[in-house]
Amino acid sequence: MAVPSPSFSLSKHSLSNSPSFHASNPSLDPSKASVLRTQNVFGSKANLGGVEQTHLRLWNNLKTNSDLRLQASREPPGLTKELKTDKSERMERIGHGSDLFDEMKQRFLSFKKHKYMQNLELYEKLAKGQAPKFMVIACADSRVCPSSILGFQPGEAFVIRNVANMVPPYENGPSETNAGLEFAVNSLKVENILVIGHSQCGGIRALMSMHDDVETSSLIGSWVSVGMNARVRTKAATKLLNFDQQCKHCEKESVNCSLANLLTYPWVEEKVRNGELAIHGGYYDFVDCAFEKWTLDYKESNLKDKGGRVAVKDRAFWF
Repeated sequence: MAVPSPSFSLSKHSLSNSPSFHASNPSLDPSKASVLRTQNVFGSKANLGGVEQTHLRLWNNLKTNSDLRLQASREPPGLTKELKTDKSERMERIGHGSDLFDEMKQRFLSFKKHKYMQNLELYEKLAKGQAPKFMVIACADSRVCPSSILGFQPGEAFVIRNVANMVPPYENGPSETNAGLEFAVNSLKVENILVIGHSQCGGIRALMSMHDDVETSSLIGSWVSVGMNARVRTKAATKLLNFDQQCKHCEKESVNCSLANLLTYPWVEEKVRNGELAIHGGYYDFVDCAFEKWTLDYKESNLKDKGGRVAVKDRAFWF
């Protein structure tokens, strides 16, 4: 495609209607008027042949450009069509979100028929109150549902889910996680707290990607920095491992960090010390579908000193 010079612009309109192109004598025939107009613009008659050719090329280029613009407006390029099609499909999917709820409705009706109605006595009891034995703190990751993985039934587990299944220390102040912790331990009187980590955790990868001396301004970064101790310990213990291996190590180390943070809550530490409450860690590997479980050994753990470590017992692997 020919591109007009950036120093000037010509169009069909300007060539035919510019005042400098008007013939001074209306009686001149069109052919002479054309010659005069050309001379006025491009110079003497001696240069007329080359000028007319230049004029013709410019006119053809302009006409071609105009035709192409018209064609472009009528027939969008393939890429534009594809983008518009993709957008239309997305809008159509969003518009048909009711289809997802139709499916959800069928699942609910199936639950009501095959579970609720067949266990009506249980659900009538739960309608009056709950007394779960477990509090579970798990990741918000859609692939990690404690009830699906461990088969918790209604009324068996009080569940809190957050990014990277973290428990902030008591001194960090209120959050939805420790508010749930307070309710579960002091009001529901749960007997076990289980913190479940998992494979390929995005929150842990974000934590491992942070710099030690840089404060993050993102909400995710601010939250996962709760596990900074786990990151530091992982870095120290896995210097020879690649990033993915370091992340997997930190996924488990972060669970122990949360177990230690649980003991910073006075009412939790008291109940653990008195044997009224047990604290457990778990790790779900959804790549190999394996589960690892361990229990915090309160007597052997040394958490009073700076850099103290969590001691564990009753470690088990479920394949």
